[in-house]
Amino acid sequence: MADHVKLFLPGPTEVRAEIRQAQTQPMIGHRSAVFLELFARVQEKLRRVFYTNSRVYVSTSSGTGIWEGASRNCVRDDRKVLHFVQGSFSERWAYVSQSNGKQTTVVDLAWGKAVRPEMVREALRAGGYDALALVHNETSTGVMNPLYEIAEVMKEFPDVFFMVDAVSSAAGVKIEVNKLGIDVLVASSQKCFALPPGLSFAPVSDRVLERAKTIPYRGYYFDFLALEEQLLKNSTPATPAVSLIFALDKQLDGMLAEGLEARFARHAKLAALTRQWAKDSGFELFAEPGYESDTVTTVANTRGVDVPAMQKFVKGRGMQIDGGYGKIKGKTFRIAHMGDATRADFEELFAALNDFLMAPRA
Repeated sequence: MADHVKLFLPGPTEVRAEIRQAQTQPMIGHRSAVFLELFARVQEKLRRVFYTNSRVYVSTSSGTGIWEGASRNCVRDDRKVLHFVQGSFSERWAYVSQSNGKQTTVVDLAWGKAVRPEMVREALRAGGYDALALVHNETSTGVMNPLYEIAEVMKEFPDVFFMVDAVSSAAGVKIEVNKLGIDVLVASSQKCFALPPGLSFAPVSDRVLERAKTIPYRGYYFDFLALEEQLLKNSTPATPAVSLIFALDKQLDGMLAEGLEARFARHAKLAALTRQWAKDSGFELFAEPGYESDTVTTVANTRGVDVPAMQKFVKGRGMQIDGGYGKIKGKTFRIAHMGDATRADFEELFAALNDFLMAPRA
């Protein structure tokens, strides 16, 4: 067993040594001038990553917290929120809206299927909606929904807020928040940002704040108005994860030095390599053709291999893949190609997987 197991998981992802090291800087007060300067610096870089000239809230939480914040700050009690459910995480976000007392309409799709623009149009025509909650990249199934096409449909419904979960796609594919008219985007540190878990990011539009002022019970920790008040001071309402923000600052420098377009292209190339390996190895892809994710591939276990045994074998070579998620665990396995992964990393992984697949079975 290798001393270090390299992660090919769809979160947490592999974190480079220099990013881990950035967390070891001496602690500073989160109300100090030094921290305020750090936070302002990070804010400017995050806006570049998300292609927005508006705010990006930084929360010490998982993206799940921003799900709750989006539902509570955007959806009024006498209106509805529309959720498309096509996998485990879109199902969970709908549950979060329901748990916060929101009138929730769910459109169920088969796992592995994509949300089509015409589906969104048909559902919203019923009226009465404050928001659409869309999972851009359904991490459990490896489906990436056509965000830009859906954004065009949203222009037909200007009073409906556009809330997007991009937890496993932001910083891995291009998402132009302002251009797309996204009102709330949800992202997390431990996916394509290749940081440790513990931070979430939320670009939020001006009109969300105006809506939030009309909603009396927005909660406390994820109250966007409280986040905005402190963001204007380059701060946060509650104590932030200072060490993680040091790491974020360092990682954003690396991402921008690589170039965002180059980063997106690298993700796409690794995705193509992974899909080709799966097909060449006799597997099928779980995602609907044409909607395969550029950040995680969910492989259908059409060969009926022993997935736990394959995971154990690969882990013995110092690498870890995922054995499938939710009700398709074992029926699928997942290989993430996100963060700072390289082609050399994947050549090593594919060699180990091929050795397992070619080994004689008792």
